[in-house]
Amino acid sequence: MPALEEAALLARFPLFRDLKQDDLERLNGQWIRRQIKAGSNIITVLDRGDQVYVLVDGTVKIFVPQLDGREVILSFLGPGDTVGEMSLVDSAGRSANVVTMERTTCLTMDRASFHRTLLSTPQMAYNLARLLSRRLRLANEQIQALSTLDLKGRVARQILAFSDQYGVEGPQGVRIPLRLTQSDLAAIVGASRERVNQVVVEFKNRGLITVDPGHRITLRQRQPLVDACQ
Repeated sequence: MPALEEAALLARFPLFRDLKQDDLERLNGQWIRRQIKAGSNIITVLDRGDQVYVLVDGTVKIFVPQLDGREVILSFLGPGDTVGEMSLVDSAGRSANVVTMERTTCLTMDRASFHRTLLSTPQMAYNLARLLSRRLRLANEQIQALSTLDLKGRVARQILAFSDQYGVEGPQGVRIPLRLTQSDLAAIVGASRERVNQVVVEFKNRGLITVDPGHRITLRQRQPLVDACQ
């Protein structure tokens, strides 16, 4: 059974960008489409790692659990992102937990099939290298932001980063399709939920962003957030 209704739809995702139509047709028959309910752990730290995932829709949280029960959130990923590829490439165990924040649709492939696909499809291997490079670049930017920006700047930078990566242009602004609570934002910018709430309320009152009941942020004015990062 094909993963998507039309193989050409795979080309929407960065991992399959610029692949030839016959490669898309072949891959569409090899990936398996899955629906995963909210709150499911799809990857657990130190597991061997036998599956790679491409997110079709939904949001996942990547975090490392601490001995005291707290979570260190590394990132949130959404539609188009690839999850679990590192341990399949370097054969090391999983480095973090991944949990679904909402009902999520993904494409999955096992380790052996993924290795064969990378060897037989050079363009996909190149795309994977680009994805890993971009993720490292974003991690470097996050470290720099945590070290140099005040809280308002860190929240603004994170909203801009999500907007640039996932944003969908609409009549009200750029909608970020990730489910992001204030607690989530607080964890990723290294602050308390109460302090982040103050910043979010200020941005909302100034008409810079809106937040719908499903915790989706819409960016309405970009430049003031850019200025907050200076």
